[in-house]
Amino acid sequence: MNAKQTRKTGMIALLPTFFLISPLVLAQDDDAAALIAIIDAIEKGWEQGDGTPFRDHYLDFAGARYVESGGQNEGLTDLIEHHVVPEGDALSNFELSLADIETHVEGDFAWAIANVEVQATINRDDREIHNRGYETFLFQRVDGAWKVVHTHSSSRPVKKD
Repeated sequence: MNAKQTRKTGMIALLPTFFLISPLVLAQDDDAAALIAIIDAIEKGWEQGDGTPFRDHYLDFAGARYVESGGQNEGLTDLIEHHVVPEGDALSNFELSLADIETHVEGDFAWAIANVEVQATINRDDREIHNRGYETFLFQRVDGAWKVVHTHSSSRPVKKD
């Protein structure tokens, strides 16, 4: 068998594998896009002080905890009522950037890691905030839809740009 015949035979042997793997790759691409869309909605919710994207995309369950730079909110209502909405009222020029999002899907469990940057002015004293760090999102597929089950964000003040 010559080299051309060997390549042709090898390609034909790989076709069944391609047709088995191809739907998995497409599904993972769809899952990654869904996770990124959820993160984008959450980013807008933070900036607007709006709990709606959180209620839409977070799984509300007993024992849920959301951690941020050493503090935590216990449960979805606590996160929205004691963090998201009050920050919307307490901050002006609030800009949140969740960028370079990296997603990983394992069946009905997924996680994403993003670079986070926060810039805002605290209304009560005009103090400027400019922090950078990272955020991790844990997701579970529930009834065919991805839901956030946990987040952990950590950032520190930017010293120099």
